[in-house]
Amino acid sequence: MTTPVIAVHKVSKSFGPTLVLEDVSFELGHKAFLGIIGPNGGGKTVLLKLMLGLLRPDKGDIRVLDAAPAKARGKVGYVPQFAHFDATFPINVMDAVLTGRLRRERMLRRYDKSDRDRAHGALERVGLVDVESRQIGQLSGGQLQRVMIARAIVTEPEILFLDEPTASLDPEVGHNMYELLARLSKRMTVIIVSHDVGVVSTHVTAVAC
Repeated sequence: MTTPVIAVHKVSKSFGPTLVLEDVSFELGHKAFLGIIGPNGGGKTVLLKLMLGLLRPDKGDIRVLDAAPAKARGKVGYVPQFAHFDATFPINVMDAVLTGRLRRERMLRRYDKSDRDRAHGALERVGLVDVESRQIGQLSGGQLQRVMIARAIVTEPEILFLDEPTASLDPEVGHNMYELLARLSKRMTVIIVSHDVGVVSTHVTAVAC
């Protein structure tokens, strides 16, 4: 029997008197493309953060790559909800993606050729090689979101988590984003949080509501 990439078993989470998640269970296999859907305030982001090990459940158990979520962090990529950047911040696309290669044990080391080759490969996958020298403040919203995805996949993760990846994008750009994620799911497990039920359901291979 194949071990699930993610196994959530009877998980509950409250904040004070407010019950956010109750008795949640599901399993996910390798290279699945899961959409976690539901209304705003429904607990989608909380579930994502539990799987990332950023929060702990009050009850139940979560296994990510057959380990506790916190121990699997080196094998996952994460794109949080759309971030707004200072347009004058002096960093280009390549350097932004390279920051995804940083780890605590190598904070003072210079990037080497392997790091740059992987960053270039990540930009190829998201279709941004032609702007790798451009300052991030000059990018469109869709391009900037692709940079964040490239930054998350530059470590070759086995799982990619994304929280509302199209929330600040217009519908056409959002559609293109989902097509990109569908292609990435051929190489890794992809999990997205979204409230856009109609669009998500046409791209994902599984839905958690």
